[in-house]
Amino acid sequence: MSLSAADDNYLREALDLARKGRGRTSPNPAVGAVIVRDGEVAGRGFHTWEGVKHAETLALEEAGARARGSTLYINLEPCSHHGRTGPCADALIAAGVSRVVAPMEDPNPKVRGDGFRKLRAAGVRTEIAPAFAAEAASINEPFVHFMRTGRPLVTLKTALTLDGKIAAPDDNRGWITSERARLHVQRIRHESDAILTGVGTVLADDCLLTDRTGLPRSRPLLRIVLDSQLRTPLDSKIVKSAAGGDLLAVATSAASSERRKALEARGAAVLVCDGPGGRADFATAVEWLAARNYLSLMIEAGSKVNWAAFEAGVVDKIFFYYGAKILGGVESLPVAGGVGRRRRMDAIQVERIRIHPIEPDEFAVEGYVHRDY
Repeated sequence: MSLSAADDNYLREALDLARKGRGRTSPNPAVGAVIVRDGEVAGRGFHTWEGVKHAETLALEEAGARARGSTLYINLEPCSHHGRTGPCADALIAAGVSRVVAPMEDPNPKVRGDGFRKLRAAGVRTEIAPAFAAEAASINEPFVHFMRTGRPLVTLKTALTLDGKIAAPDDNRGWITSERARLHVQRIRHESDAILTGVGTVLADDCLLTDRTGLPRSRPLLRIVLDSQLRTPLDSKIVKSAAGGDLLAVATSAASSERRKALEARGAAVLVCDGPGGRADFATAVEWLAARNYLSLMIEAGSKVNWAAFEAGVVDKIFFYYGAKILGGVESLPVAGGVGRRRRMDAIQVERIRIHPIEPDEFAVEGYVHRDY
């Protein structure tokens, strides 16, 4: 059964409400709900982790008695299991909602169609809106990825010149990209659960790696330093700003126990995971994040760490910001250094490319690393 123009409009409103929760719901999905009765909106809601209540519950509370005989428009299948709240499918049935329109099933194995089945068994008409499925999945991309793979969505972000360079050989003061591009990066940081860099970047830039949007978050941005020998200075900005468990150093067993104790005394956690070549193991670090329900990781690092991430096979997505500049030279650092691939036919393939213009003269490339599965 095709949806009406009014159905489309209410679904778009539900999607827009869901977007208001981005950065504020992890490890839950961002969900927006609109309840309509007799052609008028009776209730609206969107979920935040801090607010606990799901979008459906908030919309039902606003609608009150008008929920009976209404239609619910929502961007994700209503849940059917007990978590921090009771099942939303049960609440909708009890309130007398007669119809539910949603673009996609919940990929959570605890739900995955059970919410729709429960609603249908109770006589609630449920309709899928496939035309909105891609947009709905995009809003909750890290959640969908995590539920389908068991791993956080790993995005490698970098700023580079038109000739693919990320750093000059002598002096790296100044920025490759504009303030407008950097503001866009901050929005991505805000929607990430964790951010990772290498100790080389910390030593060179004394970076903070914070979310500077000023917007509320559901959990602190976990800042991770890949630091095999625990060389991160104790007086660095990233260590001095450690608070509430928001700093993790990923080291190897070769690191000094004294350095480890000193970092831990200043509020940093230390994860020891030995990998190839005496370096900290990327895959183990990602597994550590997965076990703690971190849905997304953003990598903002230098050339060596970028290649290590690609070579470890942990990168799912790229976001490359191009400044309208050319550095040239063989000593300027490329996006990914290391050994690299020796043959063109072995190159890492990137697909589903999107170009994001950044006025007046810049652009960003978003894409996904090809997987054989």
